[in-house]
Amino acid sequence: MLHHSTRREAGIKLVAQARDAARIAETLLAEAKAAVRQRVMVDNRPVDRLFDREQRATHGLAWLATYVEAIRQLAAYAERMHEGGTLGEIEELIVQIGIGEYLAQILGGIPMSQGEMLRPADLGLSGLAVTERLARPIDGLTAGDAERRARLVELMRHHHDATVGECGLEDTLVAIREEMRKFADSEVKPHANDWHKTNSYIPLEIIAQ
Repeated sequence: MLHHSTRREAGIKLVAQARDAARIAETLLAEAKAAVRQRVMVDNRPVDRLFDREQRATHGLAWLATYVEAIRQLAAYAERMHEGGTLGEIEELIVQIGIGEYLAQILGGIPMSQGEMLRPADLGLSGLAVTERLARPIDGLTAGDAERRARLVELMRHHHDATVGECGLEDTLVAIREEMRKFADSEVKPHANDWHKTNSYIPLEIIAQ
């Protein structure tokens, strides 16, 4: 276990890495939006036939935006946990692995489905330029990735709470989550396997509750 001061230093470094990754990802998203906009708009107005022609790019842009938002939220989570003094080893690993994986997929290909990958060129971005921008944050966040993943699994195996890691939620959200968990444990979990094996729909009375 790291000494408190060492953990604090590691947290400062991670927050800086996460902020940097979010900034770069947001810049890529802005450039992708501009590139796709040029494909589907004429005189600053969207054209239906161009949208039809560019379905892959517009669909992919939504995927990229989702990835960027995930990176942004992980960076914000790291900062909140660090400021609150609750950025422990599990939380650090979640942020490092999560952001590193999102960046790697943005560069190498976002799997929109089992047979459809989105690459930077599909959005009108230069693959070389994206590689140059993402190389530093990816290297910083994925170095020793296999060891980090193995360590997280090890920690999860010894973590007996229902949730692994500090979520940093407000008290109201914690209470809501606990009520939902109690409901799932009492009304869903005992029957879920039977519903699955019989290919049954979830009963309407459960959904109503």
